[in-house]
Amino acid sequence: MDRLRRWWLRRQHGDGEWAGLLQAPPADTWVSLDLETTGLDPQRDHILSLAAVPVHGGAVRVSERFECRIRPDRAFGIDSIRHHHITPDEAADGLSVTPAVRAFLHWLGSRPLLGYHLAFDIAMLAPHVRALTGFNLPQPRVDLAEQYATRARRARPDVPPNLELPRIADALGVPVLGRHSALGDATTVALCWLALRSGRTASTD
Repeated sequence: MDRLRRWWLRRQHGDGEWAGLLQAPPADTWVSLDLETTGLDPQRDHILSLAAVPVHGGAVRVSERFECRIRPDRAFGIDSIRHHHITPDEAADGLSVTPAVRAFLHWLGSRPLLGYHLAFDIAMLAPHVRALTGFNLPQPRVDLAEQYATRARRARPDVPPNLELPRIADALGVPVLGRHSALGDATTVALCWLALRSGRTASTD
């Protein structure tokens, strides 16, 4: 179904600005994505920061990252600040969301997406992506929590897996980097993914 949808989108949009999103995804490559937001409701809340880190060749390519602070369309309160440590003054210095998402999509291309509870990040991006491109993100997706849960249940079917990101990282021997920052969480998830796939802690550069 993914191939058929990609083929149809190429027929409709393959000669335009967004042709790069619709190419065949590269092998052994992912982009670990994380957002910080004003809250957890995709219908009401806004993106504050976006970070994405490539994963390729057995390494997390932090030096090739995409990172952007985004100016929200409405004020946010102290609970939000306590979670992501971004103040309203800092947020006001960010880009508006449309040019930020446009730049991200051009950087992303057709690379598969990786994340922790990735469906939330996709839902937050979805209206902005559709407004720019006319379609939803077509990339293949990998969710770390789902992949870890599958392995944990296979190893111990009688024990419900703990799917908190710090517990996943600890189980895989991965350091938690900058928790509740977009870049820190994206990098931690990328390292966890490589460790999960290989059975050993991955490297960064």
